[in-house]
Amino acid sequence: MPVSTRAAAPDSRIDITPLMLASRAVAAAMVRSLESVDASVSVTQMRVLVLLWTGEPLNLSAVAEGLSVNASNASRTCDRLVSAGFVDRGELTADRRQRVLTLTRKGWTFVEQLMERREQELAEIVARMSGTDRDALMAALTPFNEAATADLYPAGRPAASRDPRLHEWGI
Repeated sequence: MPVSTRAAAPDSRIDITPLMLASRAVAAAMVRSLESVDASVSVTQMRVLVLLWTGEPLNLSAVAEGLSVNASNASRTCDRLVSAGFVDRGELTADRRQRVLTLTRKGWTFVEQLMERREQELAEIVARMSGTDRDALMAALTPFNEAATADLYPAGRPAASRDPRLHEWGI
């Protein structure tokens, strides 16, 4: 009998309250880092920039899929990023009809600064913990990260089959 590749349903008896509080802290660090780098960039625009930063040039359909929005919404977001100088529209050499989106130098620098600032935000939180608690947190995050990325690189499946919900956040 084939083994199912689908994850088991979440156990509703597991209390994930500490994880939910941690996710709020991480989300707040993400928003603070975005505001400190460039407050004019929206969270949706940041998601597009990170999506482009973590992968190869993408077409508009791939961006729309990564954002889980329709193509017209993705197009408007990308238009704003092109106008702001963060994203460039180009052509694939093999098929000139296929337009691709890539980060400009300004876009690449923005995402690098964003990631550095996010790391600083999280490091400041972790620095307030005792050494023992920091070690325990990092040890606990290893299996959590492995479980979180199980859909990203499933065994025996090519990288192209990555879960776009994880990919869009730069995992």
